[in-house]
Amino acid sequence: MLNKWLFTRIDNSALVVFRILFGFLITVEAWGAIFTGWIQRTLIEPQETFNFIGFEFLQPLPGYGMLYYYGVMGLFGVLVTVGYKYRFSIIAYAIMWTGVYLMQKSSYNNHYYLLMLLCIIMAFLPANRYLSIDAKQNPAIRSISMPRWVWVSIVLQMWIVYTYAAIAKIYPDWFNGTFPALLMSAKKNYWLVGDLLQQTWVHYSITWFGFFFDLLIIPFLLWRKTRIPAFLAAIFFHLFNSFIFHIGIFPYLALALAIFFFPTKQVHRVFLKGRKPFYDGNEIITPAYKKPLVAIFVIWFVVQISLPVRHHFFEDNVLWTEEGHRLSWRMMLRSKGGRTFFKVVEKGTTDTIYVQKENYLSAKQLRAINSKPDMIWQFSQRLKREYAAEGKDIQVYVNSVVSVNGRPYQPFIDPKVDLANEKWQHFKHHDWILPSNLDE
Repeated sequence: MLNKWLFTRIDNSALVVFRILFGFLITVEAWGAIFTGWIQRTLIEPQETFNFIGFEFLQPLPGYGMLYYYGVMGLFGVLVTVGYKYRFSIIAYAIMWTGVYLMQKSSYNNHYYLLMLLCIIMAFLPANRYLSIDAKQNPAIRSISMPRWVWVSIVLQMWIVYTYAAIAKIYPDWFNGTFPALLMSAKKNYWLVGDLLQQTWVHYSITWFGFFFDLLIIPFLLWRKTRIPAFLAAIFFHLFNSFIFHIGIFPYLALALAIFFFPTKQVHRVFLKGRKPFYDGNEIITPAYKKPLVAIFVIWFVVQISLPVRHHFFEDNVLWTEEGHRLSWRMMLRSKGGRTFFKVVEKGTTDTIYVQKENYLSAKQLRAINSKPDMIWQFSQRLKREYAAEGKDIQVYVNSVVSVNGRPYQPFIDPKVDLANEKWQHFKHHDWILPSNLDE
């Protein structure tokens, strides 16, 4: 049964076409970051980036090095598109993209995480076996089929993404329209649709359409009778998000992935008729690497299913603490604002310095640090290092208030705790994050 489910050969037209689309999109993502100024704002202007804790060794290249870095990364995207040195190119892109992802959190985005995962998955897939320079130069690798586990990997990964995005929306501020209203209030000056987006019926439409879209889009795309309506809904959903929220390549990447949900004959007929033979042999070919492949497959998806539920094992509400928020497909779920003040006291003295954050942080970092406890802790550690370089042993105390989804501000960080001398716990709640009243 396992052999039939994973190792039956199917036509590879969807994978071939997706490789081309994927390569083009990751090229646009890399080179677009140069021309939109994203690299300048996120990686060059800041004095220091907020790494994922534990990856402090990943630092931006000095000067304008990150512009060249992204230029090279875009070149690897081009090579993926044309299928030249495919395996090397996609692995190189995956490593470079993962490095940048772990290098900074000021521009954290679930879509960046998804792109990292897809790059890793694509590194294992035989996506260069047709319509590629590799296959032209080495006809021995040419193939018109692929094992079914390739299709299963893509579909299962996207099912996890969308399902957890739906589950994360099951909380009062989503279903009573509070958060969608806040989200749209920031768009009131949008050309043509700004006033429309402020209508209550629009907020509730976003509430229910967003929830049911995430919950049902994958099964509806898989079922023949609902596939076309589901695909049309996906076009509307993703183009709406692209127009309103400007979230880069993700809407188009999501639409490109839809190609795996259509019948292989249809994909072949629309995209590759006359350029590639169609495979309908349905042979079962069990590879010699079956055991390690199945092991990797199981480990990967156990991790993917487990990570988004880890916040349930921390105390308090993840909307407040942020513990377990990242890597969990908790997309566009809350609006947070805050005010944070850092006080430095040198040990053995009464000397007190109130830190001017503006002297240390970029505009984007200033917005992010006010409600992110890990970034507050990291900034405290930075202050400790800088004062230690001057021969001073300091304590750092933080006064912070945060508002979630328009609620009144309430104290966020315990002002009596010296964060400079606190250890970061990856798998344990931090008691210096004060309790919330979100569940009351």
